[in-house]
Amino acid sequence: MVNIRNLQKSYGAFRVLDGLNMEVPAGEVYGFLGKNGCGKTTTMNILCNIIPKDGGDVLLNGGEGENVRIGYLPETPSLFNFMNGYEYLRYIAACCKYEGNIDARVDEVLEITDMREGAKRQIKGYSRGMNQRLGIAAVMFNHPQLLVLDEPTSALDPEGRADVMGIIRQLSQTGCTIILCTHILSDVEKVAGSVGIMSNGRMAIEGKIADVVQRYARGEIELRLYETNEQGVNAVRSLEQLPVIDKVDFYDKTGIFVLRAEDTQAASRELVNALAKNDIIPYEIKTVTENLEQIYLKVVGGNV
Repeated sequence: MVNIRNLQKSYGAFRVLDGLNMEVPAGEVYGFLGKNGCGKTTTMNILCNIIPKDGGDVLLNGGEGENVRIGYLPETPSLFNFMNGYEYLRYIAACCKYEGNIDARVDEVLEITDMREGAKRQIKGYSRGMNQRLGIAAVMFNHPQLLVLDEPTSALDPEGRADVMGIIRQLSQTGCTIILCTHILSDVEKVAGSVGIMSNGRMAIEGKIADVVQRYARGEIELRLYETNEQGVNAVRSLEQLPVIDKVDFYDKTGIFVLRAEDTQAASRELVNALAKNDIIPYEIKTVTENLEQIYLKVVGGNV
């Protein structure tokens, strides 16, 4: 659906996008991640033809995308406070020259966003969550093929976040391609199939979430002993000399050892052998794999 190649954008001497490459599969939710200032919003604004690019290519459906319908929801949507929800959506229908049954489409998008009752009220009395839901109803009104959502759950309470994520999950089942820009990585893991993590104007990591986690996640082994004595601590610490184990940390306040390794299975075997040789009985051995959030923190910190 979206194919961006060598995208460039500068503001004066500051280069925001420095040869960005990005590929969003059709019909998927794509988690678009990166810390503030990395160029995400600029990318979305170029993609939606809000600002011009300095160089590079933005291809939609294999071409320049003139016939691709795009819905864009900014982080803080500006709605007309003097209108109610029904009036606002009819205004949107007029703006996009909607050719179908307007009343039926208004009812449909209000049903999807659970705004039937709220749409009877003036927008000036809406909560932040109601604003976001009406904004989503507006940007999906003309059956977009591509939906770009910039921080749709920002500053929402847990109930509001759950509502918005439920809407995104429902929209993802219609075949619409969705770019979800957010700092809440647990939301991305719940609904997205692919992810891209930007850093310094470029794409640092991109791919299917499962593939990204498999490729970049490092494993850890957490160990507790029945008796944490000097013999046990020294035996476990000595494993750091083995090629399959990168590092061993011991947290004396909790009595937990953390062994970091690329191959946690091989490391676990070495650990069990070492404990047996020293007649040490483990209380608990647990393998933990880094999640998307931990990978993200390594990327933005320049450690991947």
